[in-house]
Amino acid sequence: MGRGRLFLAAMLAFGIATAGHAQGQKTPPQAVPAQTQTQTQTQAQPQAPAPAATAPTPPAISADTKAVRAKLDRFKADLEQKELAIQARRQSDAELQSLRQQIEPIIENIRGLIAEQAPKLEASRARLAQLGPKPKEGEPEESAEAARDRSEREAAVAELDETQRLGRALLVQAEQLSAQISDLRRAGFTRALFEKSDSILSLGLWMDVVQALPRELRAQRITFGDTVGQIQRNATLGVLLLIGLSLGVAIALYAGRRSIAPRLVRRDPEILDPARRSRLLAASAVLLLGTVPAIAGSWIFWVSFDAVDLFPPRLEQVVAAILRGIAFIAFVRALIDAILAPDHGSWRLVSVSEASAGRIMSFGITLATVMVVGKVLDAFNQAIAAALPITVVTRAVFALACALILAELLRRFAARATQDEACLGPYVAPEVSIGGPLRTLGWIVVAIVVGSVLGGYVALASFLVDQTAWISILVALLILLIALADEFIGNTFRTQSRISTMLQANTGLRRRSLEQIGVLASGIARLALVVVAVLLALAPWGIESTDVMGSLRAVFFGFSVGDVTISLSSILVAALLFTVGFTATRLIQRWLDNTFLPATELDAGLRNSIRTAAGYVGIISAGVIAFTYLGLSLERVTIVAGALSVGIGFGLQSIVNNFISGLILLWERPIRVGDLVVVGDGEGYVRRINVRSTEIQTFDRSTLIVPNSNLISGIVRNRVRNDRIGRVLVSVPVPRASDPDHVADIMRRSALAHREVMSEPAPRVLFKKVTENTIDFDLICFVDDIDSAGRVSSDLYFEIFRKLREEGTGAPPAPAAPPPAPSKEEDEAEAKPKAAQAEEEGLTLLKDK
Repeated sequence: MGRGRLFLAAMLAFGIATAGHAQGQKTPPQAVPAQTQTQTQTQAQPQAPAPAATAPTPPAISADTKAVRAKLDRFKADLEQKELAIQARRQSDAELQSLRQQIEPIIENIRGLIAEQAPKLEASRARLAQLGPKPKEGEPEESAEAARDRSEREAAVAELDETQRLGRALLVQAEQLSAQISDLRRAGFTRALFEKSDSILSLGLWMDVVQALPRELRAQRITFGDTVGQIQRNATLGVLLLIGLSLGVAIALYAGRRSIAPRLVRRDPEILDPARRSRLLAASAVLLLGTVPAIAGSWIFWVSFDAVDLFPPRLEQVVAAILRGIAFIAFVRALIDAILAPDHGSWRLVSVSEASAGRIMSFGITLATVMVVGKVLDAFNQAIAAALPITVVTRAVFALACALILAELLRRFAARATQDEACLGPYVAPEVSIGGPLRTLGWIVVAIVVGSVLGGYVALASFLVDQTAWISILVALLILLIALADEFIGNTFRTQSRISTMLQANTGLRRRSLEQIGVLASGIARLALVVVAVLLALAPWGIESTDVMGSLRAVFFGFSVGDVTISLSSILVAALLFTVGFTATRLIQRWLDNTFLPATELDAGLRNSIRTAAGYVGIISAGVIAFTYLGLSLERVTIVAGALSVGIGFGLQSIVNNFISGLILLWERPIRVGDLVVVGDGEGYVRRINVRSTEIQTFDRSTLIVPNSNLISGIVRNRVRNDRIGRVLVSVPVPRASDPDHVADIMRRSALAHREVMSEPAPRVLFKKVTENTIDFDLICFVDDIDSAGRVSSDLYFEIFRKLREEGTGAPPAPAAPPPAPSKEEDEAEAKPKAAQAEEEGLTLLKDK
């Protein structure tokens, strides 16, 4: 970049010098004075009319813009320097990580500058828009003052816009450089992880180890001699007293923790079912008292040892590895003791058998010890600059040893499970142990580690062993922390604790609301713990929290699509604004219903219209505010609506109709899942409401698919709209000669005797009608659940007819049988006299006429 600027400056200077030289050669010897030449040209040419206003000179850059651009220039120079450093040579992972950490503040500062300048740019554009567009040709020119004002505002907009573009370009450069560093780190991690060496079964590898042993022994003797010499030089009486005192304190802390924890934390084996909170507190105390003293002892000894400078610097890392290993073993033991509680089965947090808990404890400590010894030897090899074959063999042997220890643990668990299955009797319950999926995963890890060691991928095998131990520790800690969060956050709100009682008394929240707050808070705590655990698990794989947090920040704070910024935070705030507006609308409607409108003399219809209009105005206003906050202006919404109307007009009417109807159903909830509805000829329970259709399960177990538009525009009977109270109708006919009062009393007493019939409203008996042979009664009663209406109706029929039979009131008499139909001969005999009689009547009528 610097060479290009120097080259452009040199070319510009050369061009100016060449032009001046050429002009000097073309000038005649008798040069006319500049003033005389100007006067001559003025006299020769006709005088032009004076312009209305001279073009205003654009103002200089403001001081604020200069300061912002100076910061951007410094950031750009810093980024270019780091980019050249990356391109110059291959850097280690630590150096790349350091560069990444230096770039992150630059990115945040650039974002801050861009965000700071954005409102200024919008304000300048708004001020420029107030002047309106420039006059076109043929239109009257604006005044000199207006032109000068327009020029100043245009210059301010251009100045801020250019600053914003420079900032965005620099932000892109910084983010690309950060992503490049991440790619380089991941590539280096992958290259180191899959670096192939000689297999442990290779004869050449062992020959190289044998050949390197004499040199390594000499190096060790030299290192030992240097250490003894440095001790002799620096080991004064004060130094020895300090080292001895710190070592004594460390040993006392490490050894005393075994007796401190049982005394301070008493897990009484006689308590067979301790409270969950007591178990969690005991587990936390065991973990802290078993870990903190060991870590404190290692730290105290390291501070004293590092201060006296007894060992050479290269051997100090070996001592540090030993101290870290001792603290690590103590931590592993305390963690297993806290969660599994061997010999204290009733205080155990995870349901495993006593044998499994003891087995995990012994194998966990053994595995941690082997890993620590391997790390110490690896640090010693680095201190004496051991040959590569020795380092490879050391790592391979300890990785293989860890894999074999894990395999033996899995084998014993499998053998124990087989024994449990073989000895199960009718009254013996199986002991809970490690499940099959975990054992399968463990065997897969063992196979990969052994295969990597035998195949020559020793780095991969060591990494998998470390990751297995690391993830196991994270899972154990996650189990403990999630249990603590559920108990001390969720149960604090769900039970009658002091905090919940205080909140309920001071805020007026109901018990149900506090329980919901507790569930939500414990869920958030769980999510946060899981996210942290995942980030910690991915950290050794080259995936940093900055990568994940950058992605989360992009989702939460937004990414731009054109001129619109889409962000989760904006959506949440817009939803909050709409909720506030909707709540305010409902409060206003309630005030109108209860306070204002009853004080007026308006009729009920007009009151309802005013209330409905206020609701629509409030909801629309809340929606406009929410859309405006999202950056979706009404013009954009209108454009989208116009584009959608074209598609709707070309055949999507039915789909859109059902979709909008589904949204109305989900919003207004006239029909809810579980309601008993009647739609046309179908009746059943609503099982699912989709955006296009609703599924109704009928009584014959079939599914009725009803388009949502039918539920909105059609007639639907919802039997449980307001409550689940069901109506039971029992129609009973009795003989006409029965006593109506007695029959009604029997029916009423039968309804009151049924345990599912509601006493309020009370059962009623209606005298329905009187027929030729019967009198009909209707018994109307109610049940608290409409699902039991059919069963209650059947029970009442049985009971009523049984009591009527006992009282001697039987079934209604059968209707009288119709007279038998006459035979053919009888019809003919009856027809002849009638015919003769008709003939005689006809003759008589003729004679009279």
